[in-house]
Amino acid sequence: MAPALKKYDWILAITTIAFVFSSASNGANDVANSYATSVAARTLKMWHAGLLACVTEFVGAVALGSKVTTTIKSGVFGLSKFQPIPPTFMLVMGCAEVGNTTQTVVGALAGAGIAAQTPLKWAWVSGSLSQIAASWAIAPLIAAGISATLFLTLKFLVLERKDPFKWGMRLIPWYLAFTAGVLALFIMDELPNAEDFEEMGAGKVTGIILGVSGGVLLFSYVFFVPYFHRRLVKNDARIRAWHIPLGPLLYRQKPPIYFPGKGERVVKDYYAKSSVETAETDLERAHMKDDKDQPINLGSENNGDAITTAFDGKDADSSDSKERTRGGLSIPNVDRLTAHIIPAKPEPEERWLEPVRHLPIYSPKKLANWTKYALFQGVSRDVVTQKNLDAVHARAIVYDNRVEHLWTYAQVASAIMMSIAHGSNDVANAVGPWVASYNTYTSGEVTSKANTPIWILVVAGLLLGLGFWFYGYHVMRSLGNKITQVSPTRGFSMELGAAITVLLASRLALPVSTTQCLTGATVGVALCNFDVRAVNWKQVAFIFSSWVITLPSAGLISGLLMAMALNTPHF
Repeated sequence: MAPALKKYDWILAITTIAFVFSSASNGANDVANSYATSVAARTLKMWHAGLLACVTEFVGAVALGSKVTTTIKSGVFGLSKFQPIPPTFMLVMGCAEVGNTTQTVVGALAGAGIAAQTPLKWAWVSGSLSQIAASWAIAPLIAAGISATLFLTLKFLVLERKDPFKWGMRLIPWYLAFTAGVLALFIMDELPNAEDFEEMGAGKVTGIILGVSGGVLLFSYVFFVPYFHRRLVKNDARIRAWHIPLGPLLYRQKPPIYFPGKGERVVKDYYAKSSVETAETDLERAHMKDDKDQPINLGSENNGDAITTAFDGKDADSSDSKERTRGGLSIPNVDRLTAHIIPAKPEPEERWLEPVRHLPIYSPKKLANWTKYALFQGVSRDVVTQKNLDAVHARAIVYDNRVEHLWTYAQVASAIMMSIAHGSNDVANAVGPWVASYNTYTSGEVTSKANTPIWILVVAGLLLGLGFWFYGYHVMRSLGNKITQVSPTRGFSMELGAAITVLLASRLALPVSTTQCLTGATVGVALCNFDVRAVNWKQVAFIFSSWVITLPSAGLISGLLMAMALNTPHF
């Protein structure tokens, strides 16, 4: 069937081009939020995060992404004025598509609506501008509170107890079960064709959540605990993740290990620094600044085994590994600073372009290296190392690396959930205006509700993942260790707290920015060090100012485009 407004296909074409760029831009800017803390904590490598992001963003966008789109499309301003003139509504959506991400797409819609002399929805009703604006202010605070609460439970139940590793082994199955329960709740809420919670009833919803959590709890005790025991207690460096199915067999003296791994170190150092000179200089600078302060004891009296130096490979109880704590700082023994130093990772330009710079352009080796650079430069950059921030990082208490390792698996699970939540929530930012324009183009009518074509969600999901793959490293650097010291236990709390906040917002059909949620969660967990200087407030202020600037900028750009389009002279 021919489109009702075929003569205006040029508007749809322009909107589609803007949609492609805005989706990729959204992926480069916002998808990185989901995995920033996992990469910063060294739980995942950058390319691991890139592959996971492509899958999880696609799943979130395609399977769960249609609900929020309605609010973005029709909640900002009324549609009655456009019903007699559908092409003008297409033009409004096309101008709005030029601006993107959660807050900029709302600002863009508002700007285009004002230019079209359409009254905005300021009343406190579902999906209105007032509710959306309020969610931007409230969401970071809620994320900070939830994440801080999660980390404080970890801090006092595990990290700062007499034998933190023993308590970590006991409680990690419960944290995995809790994460699975939250994920089950999220999936039940977001499945497009699933029953509402009101229709299912509290008993059925509770039963499903408890069933999933109980199953994961049992699985963890049967399979994960033996795996952790073999790897961390027996220090068996051959054990890898693919040996988890062996379960209780790993308790044997000689388990049937297939495809054994290689390597001497069982647990990596999650607090290692990138260079001796930088680490020593900044740590001493932080120590000198605290000479003016009164000493603060942040830990409990019996947590001597919980806090260890990040630069020491020996047991925390050994005499030469004791760290000096002053003013709430965790100061490693400077004599042992060379114990765990990560060699500097070459940047893609140095790795692939410099070696072939002298070769002719038709050289096969040069072409191969340029191809590698084009395909992999986005996931081959160092986003973990942060210069001149060790003074901030040194104020974060350093915990047992074995306990941190236990939570890497929970952190990856929470990151996956955060990414799926982002795919379902933020796909509306790019898809919403396009869907509105497409529906009007095909039907010739302006309606408040319309089905989102599954194929456009597929395209949006792919663009989100590709945007992150090629350009997500910029935001990775900003939201990772650049705000505070990130470790697996901290990253788990940040990601799960932000994911729960996005879940609550999606439940209320409010589009929130995952950047805002994760930033709030990061600050909330950082403050659990009970030292405000454990946060890089300059970076937080920079991120906040970008939120403030982008909103009116998007409204101004889309408003000017709309005003010019409506008032352009013609023959």
